[in-house]
Formats: sequence, C-alpha cells, structure tokens
Amino acid sequence: MVRNDMENDNELIKKYQKGDQLAFEKIVRNHLSDTIGFFFTITRDKMVAEDLAQDVFFKLYKSLKKFRFQSSFSTFLYRVNLNTANTWFTRNKWKDLLRLDQAPDRGERDTTVEDEWYRRELWDEIGKLPNKQRSVVMMRIAEELSYKEISDITGMTEGTAKVNYHHALKTLKKRVKDA
Repeated sequence: MVRNDMENDNELIKKYQKGDQLAFEKIVRNHLSDTIGFFFTITRDKMVAEDLAQDVFFKLYKSLKKFRFQSSFSTFLYRVNLNTANTWFTRNKWKDLLRLDQAPDRGERDTTVEDEWYRRELWDEIGKLPNKQRSVVMMRIAEELSYKEISDITGMTEGTAKVNYHHALKTLKKRVKDA
C-alpha cells in the first residue's frame, strides 16, 4: 500500500538521521502492519510474517542513516520487503504442508486444508521463479500494485514488468497443472 504521508516519512527519516530514535519508532508504527501483511500474504504464517517484518525494520534501522532521498521511502521499503522475501524463498522450502492435526475427520468434506495446501504449493512455486518474475508476482498478488508502481519500485519498464508477470503465470500454470 502506497502511503500519502511521504513528506512525513521524509521528515521522520531526517530526524532519525540526526539521532532522534523516536522518529524511527514512528516510522515503524506507520509501516509495521502493512509490512506484516505483505509477508503474511506470502507465508500464511503470522509468526513468520512478524519475524520477516522484524528483519526488514532491523535492515531499515541500519540503512536509513545513509538514506539519500533519491527515491521515495515507500519505494525503498518495497525493495527491502522484496529482497527479504526473496532471501526467505531462497533459504526456506515449505515443510509440513499438510499437518495431521489439521486433517478433517473422515466423512466430513472440509476444504480448508486443501485450500491452504494449494496456496502454500503455489507460493512454493512462486519462490522457484527467477528473481525478476518472482518480484513482479509478489508485488502484483501480495500488494496488488499496478505495473506503473512496479516499474517505479524496480526500475524496469512497465512493459518489462508485464512480460515478467505473463511468463511467471505461464510457468506457474504449467507447474501446478503438472503437479
């Protein structure tokens, strides 16, 4: 979600760069729920999403001291989120996709476990995409960003973003169908 309080973020960053720790805490408060939401959409696990958000804000704590305002803070934050998500995808493979304690009793038709398994399988396949495709898919699906917004964040053209998204969907459809 792109916020309209960019000036406020810039003011807070400038204060933080001058040593005001409360300014950083305000930045965290302003963006924490969106950051957790981004990671929850991908992981479907609140604890993992919170851990990844914590990683993002730790990275911001270190990097904002040198932030030069060459891009908007929201663009910078998206890049940190994407890099963190890409690192997580690279390091982690889905484990225990279907937990026995979540399986429905015999005779019941409960699709929640199947739906969750499919969502996780899909995100696992997204994690296997090349970085550019994976980043575009995450921004389109998890953040519902337009190609223009993706272009602004990644530096690729809108056409390149569309092509990466198209190729990613084609690959995902084939992989999920073949599974």
